Amino acid sequence: MILALLDEAVESQARRAMACEVMGVSARMVERWRKQGLVGKDQDQRFGPKTEPANKLSGSERKAILRVINTPRFRDMSPNQIVPLLADVGIYIGSESTIHRVMREEKLLTHRGRAKAPQRRGPNAHLATGPNQVWSWDITYLKSPVRGIFFYLYMIMDVWSRKIVGWEVNEVESAELAAELFTKTCLAMAIDPYGIVLHADNGGPMRGATMVVTLEKLGVLASWSRPSVSNDNPYSEALFRTFKYRPDYPHGPFENVEEARRWVMSFVLWYNTTHLHSGIRFVTPDDRHFGREKAILARRRVVYAKARAEHPERWTTKTRNWDRVAEVTLNPPKVKKEKTEAQKEAA
Repeated sequence: MILALLDEAVESQARRAMACEVMGVSARMVERWRKQGLVGKDQDQRFGPKTEPANKLSGSERKAILRVINTPRFRDMSPNQIVPLLADVGIYIGSESTIHRVMREEKLLTHRGRAKAPQRRGPNAHLATGPNQVWSWDITYLKSPVRGIFFYLYMIMDVWSRKIVGWEVNEVESAELAAELFTKTCLAMAIDPYGIVLHADNGGPMRGATMVVTLEKLGVLASWSRPSVSNDNPYSEALFRTFKYRPDYPHGPFENVEEARRWVMSFVLWYNTTHLHSGIRFVTPDDRHFGREKAILARRRVVYAKARAEHPERWTTKTRNWDRVAEVTLNPPKVKKEKTEAQKEAA
């Protein structure tokens, strides 16, 4: 009977998953019954317990729980608060989990209390349509000759062009040095930092008073990753991965801070002027930052168009996309994908 009703519902354009839910069975259970050849027989193979659990709440006990948790004193409290307070006056009506289960079954699990219910906050999203609009920065450790002691690489990059706009290697990690680096970077780039978004994680130097005051004074919009979330600063994290996985990156520690600075300087020169970045159509960060990418991509487009004209039989689809990446978003909001008709039918 159950399988016949399900088939009738599906033929009437109902979704199989919703029909199963209404019938109180799972889709996997139905498929198992079909494989067992139960069509036309006693199809419902669910065998629940023949007796009720010995520790099940009685009707009066359930009513007592509901009566207590809805009194003016306790209606704004969670079970974790209610149980200890009742114990203080010698009353036990059930454990926290029992009270929570009763509340869930009675649909009473709304936020209790006058405070605003906690909300899940997504990462800060920032759109860049050109250079010097959104910067990202972070600090990474570089090994020194002494175990447990490190040199600290401060690095600022432009999210739109991926250009490393500022860096320093220091022997200490501090907000003062971070603020000084940001100020010197703006002077070196000859830009007014007012309105720039500067994104960082939640480390001490990023949140330090000196750094925050400097950004406020310069009119910079400070942006931070969510607490305990490691992937809200993806561009800086990816940059440090490229940095430490270079073939010539030292296997051992840097002998001193001067050696570390020399190596970082060579890396920055390579990264900005030679490295073809996959995220920006394989042009260098410098070419993109200073507007040379348009001519480069146009020449590549001409080369591909000529190659296709000479041998059209070798091209089944369009040529490679050499269009300029116009926008870059730091931490774009997730877009929920709509299911296709085939996926809906399969469900």
